[in-house]
Amino acid sequence: MTRKTKQHKKSAAWMHEHVNDAYVQKAKAEGWRSRAVFKLIEIDDRDHLLRPGMTVVDLGAAPGSWCQYAARRIQPGGRLIALDLLEMVPMAGVDFIQGDFREEETLERLETLLAGRKVDLVLSDMAPNMSGIAVADDARAMYLAELTLEFARDHLKPGGDMLVKTFQGAGFMELRRAVQDLFETLLARKPAASRDRSAETYLLARGRRGR
Repeated sequence: MTRKTKQHKKSAAWMHEHVNDAYVQKAKAEGWRSRAVFKLIEIDDRDHLLRPGMTVVDLGAAPGSWCQYAARRIQPGGRLIALDLLEMVPMAGVDFIQGDFREEETLERLETLLAGRKVDLVLSDMAPNMSGIAVADDARAMYLAELTLEFARDHLKPGGDMLVKTFQGAGFMELRRAVQDLFETLLARKPAASRDRSAETYLLARGRRGR
């Protein structure tokens, strides 16, 4: 069997599973942009992340299901800024920046939108495009989590929180230690909507230590 044939079969199996996924069907029925929203809903129900009046930044936000949910939960008085390299269909209550948050121009646009506000919560559901090569995929996933931590270090107010998707693999324990150095509390969450075979784990870091 050729590599191309194997990839085709794998893609077909994934599509079959995706179409028949209960969370996919529920997301469509309820008007959410993706099944990922149910991960955030479960964590928020358990840990009470989102409150009215908060300033929230969602990294890697497209297609925007986390934004849909968070934007409702932080009103009245809240502000939600979403960033992604990809386009995202506009939605009410969300300021979207298309760009790379590692670049100065993107960060300047973010600072303009924040208008002096400190960030209460950083969200990141980012994941790399998986190649199937474990070492490379682990490295890419860890890099995105490290970028999120760096962003939180620079923009979260003292006492602020961070929720970031990670994958248990090379570098995971080092990342945990780096998060623990910056935050008072670190919790691990595996929502029911995470597929069983997925190695994804969400790190919930609470109480950014003061500068």
